[in-house]
Amino acid sequence: MNMIKFMLFDRKFIFLLFIINLLGTIYGYYWYKSQLEVTPIHFLPFVPDSPTASLFFTIFLFLFLIKKQSPTIEALAFVSLVKYGIWAVMMNLLTLIVDGTLSWTGYMLMASHFAMALQAVLYAPLMRIKLKHLTIASIWILHNEIIDYVFDMMPTYSKLALYQDEIGYVTFWLSIFTILLAYKILISNQQLSLSKTR
Repeated sequence: MNMIKFMLFDRKFIFLLFIINLLGTIYGYYWYKSQLEVTPIHFLPFVPDSPTASLFFTIFLFLFLIKKQSPTIEALAFVSLVKYGIWAVMMNLLTLIVDGTLSWTGYMLMASHFAMALQAVLYAPLMRIKLKHLTIASIWILHNEIIDYVFDMMPTYSKLALYQDEIGYVTFWLSIFTILLAYKILISNQQLSLSKTR
């Protein structure tokens, strides 16, 4: 276990992770290209959810490499990585159930998005988030719910548009779960660790 922690927090490994996330972020925005072309300009920041999540994490890694921190970026990275990482896995599984098949890109998306959520949890010990930072991140992802499901900006997933209301309901509770998880891991556990050292 100590060996794994040493590797995860090694600066060379983090630099490699930074490059991987940077390239993944660029590809993610490209994946949204066709949808972004028909998206009203005022909704553009809120449509490409997953690449924006990985962008937050990429910024977090970059700041770590230059020995700086931004708790707000850390909070945004954690909640958005966990939420959209799990969400994309769920959507691709639902596509498999509805269509009876899933392309190789669908399986690739499931693996990469699961890795997104896992990254957030693995690198949580490096994050220093307070309740005010989590509040900002919570407003961001809940606001995205409104953009996606009230203003109909949900990412295009083949036949899943037929289940948009149900998906919106489940996604709302996924957001709540993510916020509670962030509080437990990033705030409650840190406060407990600090109290034990005093």
